[in-house]
Amino acid sequence: MADDYHLPDLSSRQEVILTCIVQAYSEKPEPVSSGHLVDNFQLNISSATVRNEMAQLEELGYIAAPHTSAGRLPTAAGFRYFVRRLLQTHSLTRGEQSHISERVGTLQVGMEQWMRRTAALLSRAVQTASIVTPPIAQTNTFKHVELISIQGRLALMVLVLHSGSVHQRMLTLADAVPQQQLAEAAQRVNELCVGLGARQVRLRSINLPMLDREVAELTAELIETADNNQARFIYRDGLSRIIESFADEEGAQQAIRILEEHTVLNALLNDLLERLPRDDQGEAVDVRVVIAGDGRYQDLNRLSMVLSRYGDPEKMSGAIGVLGPTYINYGRAISTVRYVSNLMTNVLATLYQDGGDSAEPGNI
Repeated sequence: MADDYHLPDLSSRQEVILTCIVQAYSEKPEPVSSGHLVDNFQLNISSATVRNEMAQLEELGYIAAPHTSAGRLPTAAGFRYFVRRLLQTHSLTRGEQSHISERVGTLQVGMEQWMRRTAALLSRAVQTASIVTPPIAQTNTFKHVELISIQGRLALMVLVLHSGSVHQRMLTLADAVPQQQLAEAAQRVNELCVGLGARQVRLRSINLPMLDREVAELTAELIETADNNQARFIYRDGLSRIIESFADEEGAQQAIRILEEHTVLNALLNDLLERLPRDDQGEAVDVRVVIAGDGRYQDLNRLSMVLSRYGDPEKMSGAIGVLGPTYINYGRAISTVRYVSNLMTNVLATLYQDGGDSAEPGNI
């Protein structure tokens, strides 16, 4: 695929015409003719001039002619130019903001219901498919451990992390240890390791008594495993909406595959969110727009994604976004994803500020 990030800039007239073509095609995904542009947009130029400019846009790779049609449609490069340089996003109306805030702006329900509600709301607002992942910790930290005597030299270790995940392992001890002694060992480890990551737990364990050190070492191993195997559970909505939006079967099949195969979608989300672009000041942008895979993701070559991370990446964060055809309504998608992401970030911030340990996802 050509490197369309470095195609030439357009004249102001060409930018106006490209904007009109994108808008017309997004409203009705059919080739757009010069006559349609003259009749439906106040261009104040002749059809011949529009045709000449469209010929230039086609030569530059921003629009293309399907088959022998007299009309043209935007290419992936054309959509990217439009989104990055020409798109004017508008804030949601007060009524829309109020409706979304009432549904998403507080967490008066369980985490799962909050996720499902948000996914459904995003899908309806943008009229396409949506994805939402629960907040997870970038790095897992120790919360507390329990040791339970089972039989003879066997003991059950139950480890709870601040992410809310629970891990259980059987310990085979050198000698049988009474429950009281196990509880005392667990208490010492809890006091020593609370809030620490795997490396810190391992460092603290060096000078501990044998039993305590064995528990701390296994704890560090389990935390490392949790760090390396963090798969996001994905809530989605609007599968039927995105299927109906495609005129061709191939695009619909690609959307189904992405939404149904969580392993592929998880890999995409992790990669995309780690590569959040920077603005002119070097700050990470709050919304990522990926059009036709941006030449990197073949699984998305017929789709566009608008993604954002919510929460605090240093503590707990998740992802939200919408997935649709390349002619998705980018302005509405970006505004909606940005607004919902900010609301969810505020909710998590309030939980961590006011809730302490009770703010853990497992306890919400």
